[in-house]
Amino acid sequence: MTVAAHGTNQAARTRPDGRSTRWDDHRAQRRASLVRDARRAIHEIGPGASMDEIAAMAGTSKSIYYRYFDDKAGLRLAVAESVVRGMHRRLAEAAEEAPTPHSALRAMVRTYLQTIESSPPVYWFVTRTALGGNEPDDGTSRVEALGAYLDSVITLVAEPFARAVHVPPTTAAAWAAGAVGFVRGAGEWWLGHTRAEGLTRDDLTDQVTTWLWNGPVGVLHHDAPDGSAPSRPTEKQE
Repeated sequence: MTVAAHGTNQAARTRPDGRSTRWDDHRAQRRASLVRDARRAIHEIGPGASMDEIAAMAGTSKSIYYRYFDDKAGLRLAVAESVVRGMHRRLAEAAEEAPTPHSALRAMVRTYLQTIESSPPVYWFVTRTALGGNEPDDGTSRVEALGAYLDSVITLVAEPFARAVHVPPTTAAAWAAGAVGFVRGAGEWWLGHTRAEGLTRDDLTDQVTTWLWNGPVGVLHHDAPDGSAPSRPTEKQE
């Protein structure tokens, strides 16, 4: 065998199989379609939707969902990843488009509340274990999905805070971690109390932003060499 022929055979062995690639693409597209159908079903039925109910609304069978996701925990994780990707993208866009650190914080708070308000059943589905039904759920999918989400969002939230008070990255990250937990807690309380009987999304956005900004930001400004400690920042102050 010539060197050229050997090289050709080696390339043929290492070249991706076209049929395999097409199957992988088809499988990925099918999974994405099943996730979209599941989100629609959960939005209509509620966070306690069973696999049978989800499959029926998707116009397929439970066995098809098990073929692509193994079990309900696998589907929960896939739905969570879909929600997280969309939320992360919207949060990043909100932060990038804001002209000041304070407005960036407010924009991210509002975006988060807007996202969870758009479909509370889907939000509860991916952040809580199943409500009702007989299928076990050890919470692994919830932990994994929220862990990845929180890590990425903490970085996003830390950036405008660090710009505002010029603190070390570790200080900014610590504040951002607390801020993310605070916003999530306030948002879940709001959802759980039927939008808190008259407390609008914009009202809660303003309140949460003010609490977060005037707390640690005000303290760090107060401790700064110039002793400045703004009360409620305006766009002009920023």
